[in-house]
Amino acid sequence: MSYWNTIYSHFSPVAFDLFGIPVHWYGLAYVSALLVAFFLAKRALKTDPKRFPISQSNFESYFLYAEVGVVLGARLGYILIYDPNTLYYLKAPWQIFNPFYEGQFIGIRGMSYHGGLVGFLISSWLFSKVKKQNFLIYLDLIAVSLPLAYVFGRIGNFLNQELFGRVVPPGDRFGESIGIVVNGVLRYPSQLIEAFLEGFCVFLVIVVAKRYTKAHGMLMVVYGFAYACARFVAEYFREADAQLGYYAWHLSMGQILSFCMVLVSLGLWAFIKLDKSAQLR
Repeated sequence: MSYWNTIYSHFSPVAFDLFGIPVHWYGLAYVSALLVAFFLAKRALKTDPKRFPISQSNFESYFLYAEVGVVLGARLGYILIYDPNTLYYLKAPWQIFNPFYEGQFIGIRGMSYHGGLVGFLISSWLFSKVKKQNFLIYLDLIAVSLPLAYVFGRIGNFLNQELFGRVVPPGDRFGESIGIVVNGVLRYPSQLIEAFLEGFCVFLVIVVAKRYTKAHGMLMVVYGFAYACARFVAEYFREADAQLGYYAWHLSMGQILSFCMVLVSLGLWAFIKLDKSAQLR
């Protein structure tokens, strides 16, 4: 076994303590993701004002709206889809964002990407209505700023030692070379595979699409298709949630939700085709 294969035995998910409160690598990665998304969005406003006719004040307000929507959606999505204690949280909703367990600070654990996406869409729609701007413009802004930020989120999962990959089968030399030992079992580093496919690769697709798409909202359509495809492939390396398991054709919940994401993207595409205001001016 190499140092890489046993890397989980060499570091803790806790980066340091701050006044007795443990600060996890995951939290630092999440903050990094927010900063990357923020500065990429600002750069997009500056370099492509025709596609993103958004004032600086509106952008700063929108970023707050979007972040609140993502956090609420991600947490509620996890509670409703993945958490085995859904009924408990529905009866005691004040516990959903409680960072303490039995008197100890453990942070807020359990976030759903697809739930966060729904929260983002709702918050973006509400913001566009308040500011009386085209909803599609804000969707495109997120499409160009989210993928690279997402890389940090998945790295955070890896450093937090969660969302493990599937067991590497015997004889898989590639898996044996990149695998990580988790509780004595060699598994694929699915978090890093997702960071590459769903983050970096999707970002490259968006960069190319930005040159050829001519309507507001199309970057989000491309993002939806690209992410869904990347997630679908990455799920073959990721262990399904124990409380959910696999469904028809041995598909995971992540793959099923990715298929739903394709359908939503198709619906958005049809809406853009019918919306004359979507054309760049």
